[in-house]
Amino acid sequence: MDKLVINGGVKLVGEVEVSRAKNAYLPILAGVLLSDQKIELVDVPNLRDIRTMWQLLNNLGVKTEVVGNITHVDASNVTSQEATYELVKTMRASIFVLGPLLSRFKRAKVSLPGGCAIGTRPIDLHLKNLEKMGAKIVMQNGYVEATCDQLIGTKLVLDFPSVGATENLLMAGVFAKGVTTIGNAALEPEIDDLAHFLQSMGVEIEGIGTKTLKVTGLEKLKPTRYRAIGDRIEAGTYLMAGLITGGDVKVRGFNPAHLANVTDKLREMGATINELPDGLHAISNGELKGIDATTEPFPGFPTDLQAQMMALMTQATGTSVMTENIFENRFMHVPELVRLGASIKLKGNSAIVKGPSKFAGAPVMCTDLRASAALVLAALASSGTTDVLRVYHLDRGYEKLDEKLMGLGARIERARENEMI
Repeated sequence: MDKLVINGGVKLVGEVEVSRAKNAYLPILAGVLLSDQKIELVDVPNLRDIRTMWQLLNNLGVKTEVVGNITHVDASNVTSQEATYELVKTMRASIFVLGPLLSRFKRAKVSLPGGCAIGTRPIDLHLKNLEKMGAKIVMQNGYVEATCDQLIGTKLVLDFPSVGATENLLMAGVFAKGVTTIGNAALEPEIDDLAHFLQSMGVEIEGIGTKTLKVTGLEKLKPTRYRAIGDRIEAGTYLMAGLITGGDVKVRGFNPAHLANVTDKLREMGATINELPDGLHAISNGELKGIDATTEPFPGFPTDLQAQMMALMTQATGTSVMTENIFENRFMHVPELVRLGASIKLKGNSAIVKGPSKFAGAPVMCTDLRASAALVLAALASSGTTDVLRVYHLDRGYEKLDEKLMGLGARIERARENEMI
């Protein structure tokens, strides 16, 4: 098991390029199950979650070949419609195969998902709306078994703008008879990206970027080559890494509009944020000041940057309040930040942060993907050496994070947890 050994106190300076978005490519990879045509995917990141999804697809009969930065995909001979527990237990995104398998093959058997321990995240929104489209669903032995004679397009309204449910239903509508309307759809950019991927295969979709999506079912898809959007969460992490160290960092390879709410908050804290044609430039102006932030569905402040923002808040003067409205168990990084010297008190779904705190290096343990990134940021701002343990969480969603930070001047080594540095 790997750890990162970080010697903090260095201002990060320079440019960094983000990878393509994990949260965009995961549903797109599930979407290849819809097609018996040639698909080429460009710059798919080499991440643990992505590799797990590829393995799941390979087990279903999907053939893949990587040539340079192009992944050639052949899903013309899918031999199974069952996603087994062994793979699904490690990653919640496996549930994305439910919609496309049911739409194309009229049958799907998917193990109930696992993944990060940040809340229950039920899939009832997926299931009850698939039932409205004509699916028969049985839950037994830890599996969701769904069958249909033919999915029928209908008007659906989500009780909550769930990203996963929106994406699954979008794919389910591809071969449904008639028009599937998804009301109260989530607005995240990754949903737009999935819709654009489906459009590139010939699917007619209206309302992209709005809360009402309309998918017109069809009978045949066409070949495509597609490249997903840049990772806005990775971008936000690097911007905050620059600011927490008092640095000057340009982050490229993504649409700055995807981080508009985050940009507003960073400016409110006193940072200078300049927009680039393909990213953002964050410049520290010295002292940061405390602010309040609340996680909300897009275009609000993203829950996937909550932990990183809280790390940054520890270095701001005054009191900050971070309120988490998406997941009920996403403050597990707080005790580890406190170990480094943070002053944080929890009150319900809010964390009250007093700063600036003077961090001193100590061993800290990752508990989930985004908490891991927060601990890395805190370690960069600490004096002395910090061992960040269990970074396999980090490797699920950040491609070469340690190498990219080192390119900005960070002093980081990767080692086995039982090794001495």
